[in-house]
Amino acid sequence: MPWKNSESRYSTVSIVLHWLMLVLLALVYASIELRGIFPKGSGGRALIVESHFMLGLTVFVLVWLRLFARSFGPAPQIFPASPQWQTMLARLMHWALYLFMIATPILGWLTTSAKGNQVMFYGVDLPMLVAEDKAFARQLQEWHELAGTIGYWLIGLHAVAGLYHHYVVGDNTLLRMMPKGVSRNT
Repeated sequence: MPWKNSESRYSTVSIVLHWLMLVLLALVYASIELRGIFPKGSGGRALIVESHFMLGLTVFVLVWLRLFARSFGPAPQIFPASPQWQTMLARLMHWALYLFMIATPILGWLTTSAKGNQVMFYGVDLPMLVAEDKAFARQLQEWHELAGTIGYWLIGLHAVAGLYHHYVVGDNTLLRMMPKGVSRNT
């Protein structure tokens, strides 16, 4: 599986991680939105909340792998080249997305710790990051929820920008991150 970007496409590793993380983020959001279908204190609700924790921490682990893969060279060129202001906005958007994928799981882990609860990650009990403090837990949960709301916007704007570049501008921005075999006509 190639780690290095070509002139026209991201590496296979970057492409797989990009789309895998999109699916994981959709599941993270779905799990927390759907927890309300189960009554508080039920096994179903506990399972869906634990899934939210595990999926969020999986995103946290994979984002570091994405950053590592990103270090294997420059991004593929966009043809035709975008104006400088769009390039700068794209960089800011990407770094905002990375910050979101790092900070939001940490805030969730901190919240859970401050509530006095253990976080399980694929069968491993993770350490408590802070001592139990219910007031601090409420504050952290507000920050975590705000980060989640910001994430909706970041992901949505990122998707709209990719579609705009593909269908309106007609450049190769979106194609650089598509699996092999996907063409402009798709």
